[in-house]
Amino acid sequence: MAKMDTTALFNLSYGLYVLTARDGEQDGGCIINTASQLTQDPQRITIYVNRQNQTNELIRKTGVFNVNMLTTSTPFSVFQHFGFQSGRDVDKFAGRTDPRSENGVRYLNEHCNGVLSGKVIDALDYGTHTLFVAELTEAFKLNDEPSLTYDYYFKNIKPKPQPKAKRGFICKICGYIYEGDELPPDFICPLCKHGAADFEPLV
Repeated sequence: MAKMDTTALFNLSYGLYVLTARDGEQDGGCIINTASQLTQDPQRITIYVNRQNQTNELIRKTGVFNVNMLTTSTPFSVFQHFGFQSGRDVDKFAGRTDPRSENGVRYLNEHCNGVLSGKVIDALDYGTHTLFVAELTEAFKLNDEPSLTYDYYFKNIKPKPQPKAKRGFICKICGYIYEGDELPPDFICPLCKHGAADFEPLV
């Protein structure tokens, strides 16, 4: 029987990017982890974009986009801003002064080491995602900072889950911890045999 351990997919090497697009006066952007060069002559690139993202809609309407290549200096706030909220609810570029490339689409000049501008020549529907194939219309480097990988993001940027604080009482004599919301009045410490009077709440 064929094995199906989907955690093996985590070992694929991905980058992380902010994908930006524009329709009229509306600017949008989202986080993607799949962008790659398809051919060298002519220069073509591919991106996969979740169909639920507003950025997907903007690209379908206009056919142009920018791939902003994030660096290892990218703070978690960038992922919160572009990845954890929808452009249908908030203007992700309100108050920002990001410049525009030749195609009129914004690009990030912070935490980004390069920009690729694409003009869509094909779009294929794959259920949850759209595969866009695009001609490369502009490409430029911003700095020499290392590019951000998915693996680096998980190990160094995404906050680690914090252990839940224990609720209970600690024995002032030996340090034994009783877990619970209330300490029974007749409780006896199993280690030092002191009673409830020698316990205090955990803080």
